Amino acid sequence: MTEALHPWLQGFLARIEQGALPTPHWPDSLSDTELYRLWHSQLCSRLLDLQSRLLQAKGQSFYTIGSAGHEGNAAVAAALRVTDPAFLHYRSGAFFIERSKQLAGSTPLYDMLLSFCASSEDPISGGRHKVLGSLALNIPPQTSTIASQLPKAVGTAFAIDLSKRLGQPGNWPEDAIVVCSFGDASANHSTAQGAINSACWAAYQHVPLPILLVCEDNGLGISTPTPQGWIEQSLAERPELRYFAADGNDLAETLRVAKAAAHYVRSKRAPALLHLSTVRLFGHAGADAEVAYRSKQLIEAELEQDPILASSGILLSRGILTPAALASSVQQLAAQIARVAAVATGRPKLTSAKAVMASIAPVYPKLPTPPLPLPEIRQALFTYDQHNLGKAQHLAKLLNWALHDLFSQYPQALLFGEDVGKKGGVYGVSQHLVHAFGANRVINTLLDEQSILGLAIGLAQQGFLPIPEIQFLAYVHNAEDQIRGEAATLPFFSNGQYHNAMVIRIAGLAYQRGFGGHFHNDNSFAVFRDIPGIILLCPSNGADAVLLLRQAVELAYQQKRLVILLEPIALYMTRDLVAAGDGLWLCQYPEPDTPLPALGEPALFGEGEQLAVISYANGYYLSRQALAELPAQAAAMRLLDLRCLVPLNIDAIMTALGPCRKILLVDECRRRGSLSEELFTLLHEARPGYYQIQRITAEDSFIPLGAAAYQVLPSKAQISSAMQQLLSVEALA
Repeated sequence: MTEALHPWLQGFLARIEQGALPTPHWPDSLSDTELYRLWHSQLCSRLLDLQSRLLQAKGQSFYTIGSAGHEGNAAVAAALRVTDPAFLHYRSGAFFIERSKQLAGSTPLYDMLLSFCASSEDPISGGRHKVLGSLALNIPPQTSTIASQLPKAVGTAFAIDLSKRLGQPGNWPEDAIVVCSFGDASANHSTAQGAINSACWAAYQHVPLPILLVCEDNGLGISTPTPQGWIEQSLAERPELRYFAADGNDLAETLRVAKAAAHYVRSKRAPALLHLSTVRLFGHAGADAEVAYRSKQLIEAELEQDPILASSGILLSRGILTPAALASSVQQLAAQIARVAAVATGRPKLTSAKAVMASIAPVYPKLPTPPLPLPEIRQALFTYDQHNLGKAQHLAKLLNWALHDLFSQYPQALLFGEDVGKKGGVYGVSQHLVHAFGANRVINTLLDEQSILGLAIGLAQQGFLPIPEIQFLAYVHNAEDQIRGEAATLPFFSNGQYHNAMVIRIAGLAYQRGFGGHFHNDNSFAVFRDIPGIILLCPSNGADAVLLLRQAVELAYQQKRLVILLEPIALYMTRDLVAAGDGLWLCQYPEPDTPLPALGEPALFGEGEQLAVISYANGYYLSRQALAELPAQAAAMRLLDLRCLVPLNIDAIMTALGPCRKILLVDECRRRGSLSEELFTLLHEARPGYYQIQRITAEDSFIPLGAAAYQVLPSKAQISSAMQQLLSVEALA
């Protein structure tokens, strides 16, 4: 070997030569063949970690959180099937390698080194992230966000058995179970606690939830110790969560207990926790100097608990290998990994923004949409509301009808959230849906937005078309990482191989009479505007709400997009525009075969050529009111309802502006961080100096209670005044 050996490897070879390996007493339940295979997976993982650190020192590898000390999870992989989806902790290198042995033709050493070196040929992320993932091995890639994989793992477990109940084919077999691993420090995160609670909550009600949670307990959260016995105390007595424990340094025990836990989950379709004790060797990551917060004596003591020392000692004590053969095997494997690394470091990298961004919203082969429901089916479907059919209706009612049509057309569509079942949602949008399609498709969830969105991700990965509902816009902040960090990133980090296609319905925005405070009258959706790849649609009226919901479902179904439909609460029941009883904001229901607007195409009202007003939702409604009260000037104006807020289609917007050079932006959200900032910038960049642009926005304030709310929100009077001012300047010119 020409490359320098890592100090650990030098010491390991010296111990073999000196006969200084431990000889633990393991039961003979582990065959020689099983022992050698698991030891090999452990050693591959360790040598890959060491190689990554050597490469990092040369600037050729970029991520050195390794699996050293956790290699006992190879036995967990051996206890499972390759068809069991695995949501893995980042210290799962040995698990990944052991699972790859279940699939002929796998090349885990090369694949992982390509990932370490950020090569564009990395088969999972295409060079975008160092992740453990594989479509063929049923290991979706995970981000580094603490515990964020747990809610979607729980969602996937629910989805697998739901497929069977609904007769819908899924991406994983009916008898598959989910495995999800995490660290002891992660177990304290609210995300983990919420996911575990959700699993127990479902199982308590006899809902099948086949998930094996594996807590790999090394006693540390970077530098913060986990209290002795805390994991067992906090997790062993959870209701409906069967507790198993094993010593991760003992491959025989780990395999036996993992098999028992997997059998329990698979046969009972119920959750279990495997508490796997481990050690963490070489610090948290390559740059972590453990001596700054741990004594040298403790570090040295834990090095003696190295699981590879134990499994190597058993190989020798059983006579499976001689010391010379063991040393030779280690050296040969190290040399092989070094050769593979030399190849991987020379493979292509991502070299352009276009290449990097190609998987943010990849284009998939277009699926034909399912056929529309037959007339007789629709007639029976709408019996509950027969007296209203054919009459103009408000936005909430039309959304309700659209959901009935879509559920009939898309058998894989599911709606779920807080109170969406018999109650029909807080605003009645899902009324009667559960009666028509059953409790397996219209699902009341517990009050936990992280779990709702995690369920959506799991359902999407099983092949369903999830439509989660978040009850109020501000509630999404409790769970925004499930959108930002998980759902939106999966295509990017899997090079388009995995997706989280869904339609997230969120009731929000302001102008709700009487309501106040941050949570029920929230006028900021800035959280969504900087997430690459998502689509945010927002209707102002019932007809557009129906078309946009259909468009959202079609985009999720055909192009695997993550779409958010932001539904303005204040306009749900709005009937009138100018005068009480005029019914001018009611709409006829667009029939199911009505053509959909092009994505990002604004709705246009009026053909005036002097002033264009651009708005959305409540701002558009107020602008229409202001226009109606200026009959003399109305012919000079046109109003654009954006409808699609992310991404803004500036070309379509400019086409709709026509010859207008004076622009009034009416934005019901706050002045700072609002959509109008982006729109102002885009218009100026597209045609510098051409447009004269003025903004009306809300104040940078939370919304207070009662009538005071209207002191900080745009008003009809403000809009009317700005319209007249801009037109009068035009007249003077």
